[in-house]
Amino acid sequence: MAAQSGSTNRRAAAPLALVAVVVIATVAGYAWHATKQADSSSSAGRSGTAASAGVSATAGEDDGPGRDLGSATSSPRDTAGEDGGPGVPQSGTGRFAVARASGAPAGHGKVRRYMVEVEGGIDLSAGAAAHEIAAILADPRGWTADGHDAFQLVSSGSADFVIKIATPDTVDDICGAAGLDTGGEVNCDVGPTVVVNLKRWTLGSPQFHGPIQDYRALIINHEVGHRIGHGHEGCPGPGKLAPVMMQQIKGLHGCVANAWPYDRHGHYIQGPPVS
Repeated sequence: MAAQSGSTNRRAAAPLALVAVVVIATVAGYAWHATKQADSSSSAGRSGTAASAGVSATAGEDDGPGRDLGSATSSPRDTAGEDGGPGVPQSGTGRFAVARASGAPAGHGKVRRYMVEVEGGIDLSAGAAAHEIAAILADPRGWTADGHDAFQLVSSGSADFVIKIATPDTVDDICGAAGLDTGGEVNCDVGPTVVVNLKRWTLGSPQFHGPIQDYRALIINHEVGHRIGHGHEGCPGPGKLAPVMMQQIKGLHGCVANAWPYDRHGHYIQGPPVS
């Protein structure tokens, strides 16, 4: 009788064990689905934020959706932390120091005087940034190659425009006052001021895999290109250099990332106009 009872107990336990396995599997599956759904929602939220970033009135390389998160391949250089990214504070003092640096005009024709300012509370020398920007605008592959535009770095007196490098929060404040949504990610162009997001200046863009110095050249060349009358351009064809007036951060569309308006032979790198 005991043996029969034991057998009966084992037969009764088998369906219970099966039910337990099904329940565990169901819960595990639900947890996996919930995690994936949360990841998906998180990604959608980030993409939505990027897609809602505003377009500046005079448009810039980074003035469209901040980062094309749907197609971008992340890299350590682009991974942002709670402080805005590696080495990038989210906010600064809100006050700017003018770079005490100046130079002779570079190029021929109409001279545009500009100043460089850097926000306080960040680890970036205004003088060093000004010299880097001056070298970009004087480069033979830059806008001076057109033969009728020149630029001069000044530290006092009148200026045609100012280039400010600021933390993400400050960029949002300045650009937001003009009705632009930069989402803590991108640059903007307001009145006589080019506002460069320290995050982009420091970390670059996931769509641009060259040296960070080249990406800085793209930011400056694109924004200054608008100031001398150039509109947006598209990719001229697969495998060709992307025009500097292309919004490369939105995707290269088969083109090769490029930071300069002219090639080494003085030919303008042009694409079809984009409205």
